[in-house]
Amino acid sequence: MTSETATQDRADEDVRAGTEPSPWVRRLRRFGYAERTRTDTRERLVPPFPEPGTRMWEAFGLGPALSHRLARWSGWTGPLLISLFAGVIRFWHLGNPREVVFDETYYAKDAWSLLKLGYEGTWPDGKVSNPQILAHPQVIPLSDAPGYVVHPPMGKWVIAAGEWIYGLNPFGWRFMMALLGTLSVLMLCRIGRRLFRSNTLGCVAGLLMSVDGLHYVMSRIALLDLVIMFFALAAFGCFLVDRDWARARLARALPVDDSGFAGPDQHTGDRAGMGWRPWRIAGGFFLGLAAASKWNGLYFLAFFMIMTVLWDVGSRRLAGARRPRLAVLRKDLGWSALSVIGTALVTYLVTWTGWFASSNGYNRHWADHRGGFWSFIPAPLRSLWNYEYQVYQFNVGLHTPHPYQSNPWSWLVLGRPVSYYFESPKLGQDGCHATAGCSREILALGTPLLWWSACFALVYLLYRWAMRRDWRAGAILCAAGAGYLPWFHYQDRTIFYFYAVAFVPYLCLAVAMMIGAFLGPSTATETRRMWGAVGAGTLVLLIIWNFIYFFPIYTGQTIPYSSWQARMWFDSWI
Repeated sequence: MTSETATQDRADEDVRAGTEPSPWVRRLRRFGYAERTRTDTRERLVPPFPEPGTRMWEAFGLGPALSHRLARWSGWTGPLLISLFAGVIRFWHLGNPREVVFDETYYAKDAWSLLKLGYEGTWPDGKVSNPQILAHPQVIPLSDAPGYVVHPPMGKWVIAAGEWIYGLNPFGWRFMMALLGTLSVLMLCRIGRRLFRSNTLGCVAGLLMSVDGLHYVMSRIALLDLVIMFFALAAFGCFLVDRDWARARLARALPVDDSGFAGPDQHTGDRAGMGWRPWRIAGGFFLGLAAASKWNGLYFLAFFMIMTVLWDVGSRRLAGARRPRLAVLRKDLGWSALSVIGTALVTYLVTWTGWFASSNGYNRHWADHRGGFWSFIPAPLRSLWNYEYQVYQFNVGLHTPHPYQSNPWSWLVLGRPVSYYFESPKLGQDGCHATAGCSREILALGTPLLWWSACFALVYLLYRWAMRRDWRAGAILCAAGAGYLPWFHYQDRTIFYFYAVAFVPYLCLAVAMMIGAFLGPSTATETRRMWGAVGAGTLVLLIIWNFIYFFPIYTGQTIPYSSWQARMWFDSWI
C-alpha cells in the first residue's frame, strides 16, 4: 500500500467518523505522520480482560462451542490444576520426619496451649517434652502457668486448627501450613491474571511459586512466616480488586459525548466519589491478621497503605482531576485510613480474645491496680500494651549468635540457607544403601535458578517503573520491598533467610513479568513471538528441573552422602 493510498484511507475513515482533521494534520500525513488512536478513558481506567483464544482447544478436534466454553473457563482451570499439583507435593509424606523440627518446638506447643487454655502455657524443656509428645502412648506435659512468648497469637491459632483436627502430632501441626501453601499458589495465579490481564502469565507466576524450594519447605514446617506471607498476599489481591472497582466507578461517572466516547473530565476527577469499597476493608482485615501472626506484618500495612493512596492519585489524574493529590486528600484519604488501618487494628485486637478472656495469661492483670494519666483506657488494653512493649524490647535486642543466621544482603543470592533437620544414617539405617553413609536434610533454600532469575527481574521492574511508569512493576516492587527492605534496619539482630518467604510471591510475579517481556507484545512478529516463547519456556523448564534436583534435600529423604554433597553448591550452604 502506497503512502498516498494510506492517507486517502485515513481520510475516508475520518469522513465516516465525522471527525475532519485540521489542515496541518493533513499536511503531516503526506510525510507519513500517523496520529495516536483515540482511546476511551474508561478503557484506560479499567483495561478489559482479553478474550481467551480457542485455537488450542480446536487443535484437539473440539467444536467451536465447546472450545469457547473451555477457553472461558481457562481463568480458573489453569490455576486449579497448578494448585492441585502444588497441593499434592506439599501434602506428600507431610508427617515425615516424625520429629519436632527446628522452631516447631515452640509454635506447635504454643498452638496446642491456645487450643486448650486460650493463652500460651508453659512446657518442660524440649529435650524432655518433645520425646513425650512423640511417644506411644503420648504424654502432653502442658502446665497452665502463663508462658512468656514473643509473637502475637494468630499464626499459632492457624497451626492450632490443624491440631484440632488431627491432634498434637507432626501431621497435625503441619497440616494448615500445607493448606495455606497450596491456597497461596491458587491466589497468586489469580492475582497474576488480574495484574497482567493474562491467564498465561498468572499461571506462570503460580507455577513458579509451586516449585520454589523455600516456599515448599515452609509449607511443610509449622513456623509463622508462611502465615504472614499468606495473609499479606491475600491483602495484596484484595487491593488489586479494589483498584479495579474504584476505577470502574470513576469510569461510569465520566460524561459520554454524542459518539459514545468518554474523555477525561475535571469535575469527575476532582469530585466523584469512589463509593463503598468492601475489598479495601477486606485488605485491612488480612493485614491485621498478618500483623497478628508476626510483627513484621506491620510493614506490609505501611507499604500497602502508601501504595493504595498512590493508586487513587493515579486514578483521579487519569479521570481528569486538575489536582489529583488534593482530590485524594479531600475525598479518599480519610476513608482509606479508617477502612485499612482501623480494620487492621480491630482485627489485631480480636486475635487476642483468648488472652483477654483468660484470667491467667501472661501479664494479663498488670494494669488492674495501676492509676496514672492513662487510667481512662481499660486495664486489659493497658496490660496488653505493656506486654507488647516488653516483646518489642526483646525482639529488637535479640543478638544471640546462631550458626544459620544471615544478613539480608545475602538473601536474594541465597548466601546462607537454614538447615531445619539433618541426620547421617549409616549403611542399613533409614534406607541407606551407600557404603560411605548417607544424609537426610531439610534445607530452607529457594530454588536457585528462580531466585537468581528474580534478581534480574527486579532490575527490569525498576526500569519499567522508573522509566516507563508501569504501575504493575511499582506494585510488585512495593510488595517485595515490604517483606524485604525493613530487615536492613535490623542487620545487627539475629535474623534468618527463611523470613524471606514473606516476599516470595512477588519474586515470582517479577519473573513472570520478565517472561512476558520475553514473549513480546501481541503486535510483534510471529518470529519474535516464537523465539520469545522458546526463551521463556526454557527458563521455566530449567527452574522446574532445578527444583526436582534439590527435592531430596527439601523433604529429608535419605540419599548417599556424595549426592548430598553434590547439592551443596557453595560452602555457605553447609
